Amino acid sequence: MSLKLTTRLPLRAVSHSPRHRPRPLSLPRHLRRAAPARRFFWPPSPPVQAPAQQEHLVHDATNEGQLDGKPSRHIAVNIDGGPRAFDTVFLRDSCTCAQCVDPDSKQKLFQTSDIPHDIQGSCKTVEDPEKGWMIEVEWENDVKGYGSEHRTRHSLDWLRRALNVELELRGCVRNDERVLWDKERITKDNKWIDYEEYMASDEVLFDALSHLNQYGLLFLRNVPDSEESVVDVAGRIGTLKDTFYGRTWDVRSKPKAENIAYTPQFLGLHMDLLYTSNPPHLQFLHSLRARAPRGESFFSDSFHAANILHQASPFHFRTLCTFPVTYHYHHPTHHYHYTRPTVELFPYPKYSEPTNLAINRVNWSPPFQGPFEARIGGENQIALRNYLAAANAFEKLLSAEENLYEYRLEEGECVVFDNRRVLHARRAFDATKGERWLKGAYVDDDVFFSKLRVLQEKFEGRWIAEGVVRHAVK
Repeated sequence: MSLKLTTRLPLRAVSHSPRHRPRPLSLPRHLRRAAPARRFFWPPSPPVQAPAQQEHLVHDATNEGQLDGKPSRHIAVNIDGGPRAFDTVFLRDSCTCAQCVDPDSKQKLFQTSDIPHDIQGSCKTVEDPEKGWMIEVEWENDVKGYGSEHRTRHSLDWLRRALNVELELRGCVRNDERVLWDKERITKDNKWIDYEEYMASDEVLFDALSHLNQYGLLFLRNVPDSEESVVDVAGRIGTLKDTFYGRTWDVRSKPKAENIAYTPQFLGLHMDLLYTSNPPHLQFLHSLRARAPRGESFFSDSFHAANILHQASPFHFRTLCTFPVTYHYHHPTHHYHYTRPTVELFPYPKYSEPTNLAINRVNWSPPFQGPFEARIGGENQIALRNYLAAANAFEKLLSAEENLYEYRLEEGECVVFDNRRVLHARRAFDATKGERWLKGAYVDDDVFFSKLRVLQEKFEGRWIAEGVVRHAVK
């Protein structure tokens, strides 16, 4: 979803008579008593010849820069044909001048708590050659340490976008580009990217990460035969996640393995490290050796399965959203333990696209489940039985043949997948007839979305946070 907003509107002078005066927005009773009268500032229009002795409430070329009215705790600006009130605390806190935000680090140089409760501002309009028409606020009782010369400027475009972001957050409107897939859909839409292009081009990287964000699954080919290649692939996005397995790790068969992944046995659909407080967002697996028979990888979109379950049985879906499942990794040298529901929803359950559920993450890792909390299995407790039925229905959807994408990674290929959405598994292989060796790495969600936003802003002039489209500050 993109926001298409008009920045220029036909404007007119507003007379001082009550009949033509713009109707102010209503405020809570406590603000109506405490706040001085608000002043209204209208974006510039072509020069208007005003009648003699008429008070100018329109700022245009005839009175540009004219300070209008007494200082006030609220300032109203015409946004898309109507006055919109802004608290002076909001306008002051959002100041991005060099005194308030360091130009190099982009970090704030004052605290919100420094703003005096009784701060007031007087406003005028100015025209910036790059940003267009702006409001400029002169402060009364400014933050301590700021002189009387300090001014705050905000473009009308920025004020409009700030309002729209707030409206979308409050209205539970979310931008969600994720594509739910089954075997047929991912076979048709699957994306393969050449390693050299991925490493050299930001445009190719943006295409790769956008696809990964939409589908949760991506493949690279022609990856160099080196144990450091997975570091290069993951590092192209950002800092690797270091865990007790190491910064990178090897998936290969070995005796007395501490993890079932390090055996030649069948490994069912699961996610990694759900026993930690922040499981990794992305997982990378680079095939260095693929000389053992079998050992195919297969993947399933848990969001797609959850969507089907929600339609077929809302009761089962709610059970998976609420029932606590414990995961653990309990060894002599490491003891991790975490409890979470199978399906985690976003705080705002409504989306702009009604066919998409508000699913944030799915947690499914049967090999690493720990015992349920004792109270759940008590007499006359039906929660565990309800979970058993819901989990059974969910697993059948996850492992249904029409929902599984199977592929045997060849040497020089790398798969990248969303560990909080796409389940992965592996068929058994014969370790006596050849070597199977994957080099793995993780990247956290903050790292991934940081890079994606940087590239979104670079190539599209926008970025998304909390499901809402945003634009750079101007």
